[in-house]
Amino acid sequence: MRNRYCVIMAGGVGSRFWPVSRNSMPKQFLDITGSGKTFLRETFDRFAKILPAENIFVVTGRIYADIVNRQLPELKDENILLEPYGRNTAPCIAYALYKLLAKDPEATMAVAPSDHWIKDEDLFLKDIQAAFDHAEHNPSLVTLGIKPTRPETNYGYIQVSSSSQNKYKGGAMPVKTFTEKPDLEMAEIFVKSGEFYWNSGIFVWKLSTIREELEKYMPELAAQFDGWRDALWTDGEDDFIEKAYGDCPKISIDYAVMEKTDKAWLIPAEFGWSDLGTWESLYRCASDVDDRGNVSRVEDCLVSDTEGSLVLSTEKDKLVVIKGLKDFIVVNTDDVLMVCPRDEAAVKQVVTDLSMSDFNRYK
Repeated sequence: MRNRYCVIMAGGVGSRFWPVSRNSMPKQFLDITGSGKTFLRETFDRFAKILPAENIFVVTGRIYADIVNRQLPELKDENILLEPYGRNTAPCIAYALYKLLAKDPEATMAVAPSDHWIKDEDLFLKDIQAAFDHAEHNPSLVTLGIKPTRPETNYGYIQVSSSSQNKYKGGAMPVKTFTEKPDLEMAEIFVKSGEFYWNSGIFVWKLSTIREELEKYMPELAAQFDGWRDALWTDGEDDFIEKAYGDCPKISIDYAVMEKTDKAWLIPAEFGWSDLGTWESLYRCASDVDDRGNVSRVEDCLVSDTEGSLVLSTEKDKLVVIKGLKDFIVVNTDDVLMVCPRDEAAVKQVVTDLSMSDFNRYK
């Protein structure tokens, strides 16, 4: 599979996993699930089962270069693409696209976020292989769609027709629409219809296909990378990317291309997935739930009269005592203690309040 590559997007700040995730050490570089590996390491190891290390690239912020080097020592410096500023996923993908075009114009590229939870990795890799096969033989932008298990309002949705599901059972299906995060009423309609899948944000495409669609639907972004042939893979790459990103629009690949293209195809997936973006999503994916619905990630913890709560501490040799809570999140670090309802809106408000206060040093 010499012409197959993977690009891991690892540039976010993970603010909703505060106070464990900080600007200086975001969630993708942490072991929040307790697996013994960071999100980034897990994602790399997953793809390394089907691709050589030299075909795996990581896109991240310049300030995280040393962290990526430490966590993935087998990666060459040239495989770590450093963004001067965060500009969402479309510029990130454009950078990787032109970088790989200069190396291997015939390549097919998988793009994956660095912070996803995958339950069945063998099934996941089977679907990725199917996506590679489809993209290599068809001018398609392939995405993995997750069969929804509930009316989730934090995910985008992808619609396929019911006739397509029957016709293309077991394979890729043409996409009808992309919809951003709906309200609960609309999410319930989506799930009931059977035509909608969660948008995983995992894509596979030939470089030639995504280039054509990017330059067609987002020419202003593509124009920022004019001159890429002469600049990338040279000593002038950093300066070129600094200039390119200076005027890059801040936009997702969904808005920039996927919602506009007529080449979007979906492979239905059921390998067990979560976009681990919040404490609530971590709670839902936990396998170590006690008989009262509590999840404890604490070395020494005494919990009583408490249910439906998540308790996590990064400090060892410290007893954590919890009593009388229901549906709460308790997170303890060396410099912050957060106790708040498990409601995702509550945690979001905490992060917002932090940004508007005099406590920026804790971000």
